[in-house]
Amino acid sequence: MDDSVFADRVMDVPPSFIREILKVALNHEIISFAGGLPNRQLFPVEEIKAATQKVLDNQGRDVLQYSNSEGYIELRNLISQRYLAKKNLNIPAANILITNGSQQGLDLLGKTMLNDGDALVIEEPGYLGAIQAFSMYKPSFKTVTVNDEGMDVNRLKRVMSTCKPKLLYSVPNFQNPSGISYSEENRRAVAETLEGTATFLIEDDPYGDLRYTGKPINSFKSYLPDNTIMLGSFSKIVAPGIRVGWIVAPDALMDKLIIAKQASDLNSSFFTQCIVYQYWKDNDIEKHISRIRDVYGKQSKAMLDSIDEFFPRQITHTTPEGGMFLWASLPDNISSRDLLELAIKDKVVFVPGDTFYVKNDRLNSMRLNFSCVDEKTIWDGIERLSKAIKKLL
Repeated sequence: MDDSVFADRVMDVPPSFIREILKVALNHEIISFAGGLPNRQLFPVEEIKAATQKVLDNQGRDVLQYSNSEGYIELRNLISQRYLAKKNLNIPAANILITNGSQQGLDLLGKTMLNDGDALVIEEPGYLGAIQAFSMYKPSFKTVTVNDEGMDVNRLKRVMSTCKPKLLYSVPNFQNPSGISYSEENRRAVAETLEGTATFLIEDDPYGDLRYTGKPINSFKSYLPDNTIMLGSFSKIVAPGIRVGWIVAPDALMDKLIIAKQASDLNSSFFTQCIVYQYWKDNDIEKHISRIRDVYGKQSKAMLDSIDEFFPRQITHTTPEGGMFLWASLPDNISSRDLLELAIKDKVVFVPGDTFYVKNDRLNSMRLNFSCVDEKTIWDGIERLSKAIKKLL
């Protein structure tokens, strides 16, 4: 088909390499560290089933009707109450918009705020889903590297001195893909750099509840209250298939986001929102999250221990305190794409690091996911991967 039939905005959007590699991972002989998938063994199937039945029994036809664009007020109230209880943040329900997963939140923010060529600061490496979502609106990406402490503040200051970014996108807790978390000092420094500017900071926090070591750190909202937009999701703490997330935004921006939401899909599924609410009311969600943290903590330790056991000393890696990923780097002269070709032959896969760069120019790194494979399988997979690494070295 002639490319001229397609809109310009879709032509420059990179395909999801992760979705492609997951096709390879469907082979049951393959050990996959590629997906960003929660552990399906932890999905509360029976509890969701009971909540669904109760919703249908008690609310019947009402939950199958259209609803308001903002989202179910009872669910938004629960989210508001949890922000206060867990993060000491006073977030009114009126400033919470329910979305189809936090991924829709990214799309709505791009649709609402970005014109062609507008500057947007994004982490390097950064979340592929954000790169894809924002690419639709053709911004000028300004990349800022992240390290073990968080965002490179000196680089951020240089960027801010040369342009006026509309948005800064960050995943400060257990970042995807690196697994690092911004320190409190780094968060303060980033907030101070943005203070007094018109730049909004997006704090995408799908993994924040999944901390299994270390101490929680304040939200950017505590340091930059008027210019912080927060994204949240039930995908990692309940199940991704329910596709319920949310945006927290100030009043003026919320009005525009609601209009964008109406233009996109009218409203998120009222039925699904009611199920999530009923599940939350009938069960101890904090106990469920604690169980997830316990399992992921053991899986993370298994990956770190097996890397120490099998990987050559030249390989460096991050040590996450939570979340679902870690980041490993090969020597500079080794391509992770070449490694993937060998690894597939040894029946193990991962995501090459260049996937998470706007310019796709970092070839020696890789993202390893540990959340959806058990501890024994992690040991087996890392041993297989180490053999492929040694062949290249």
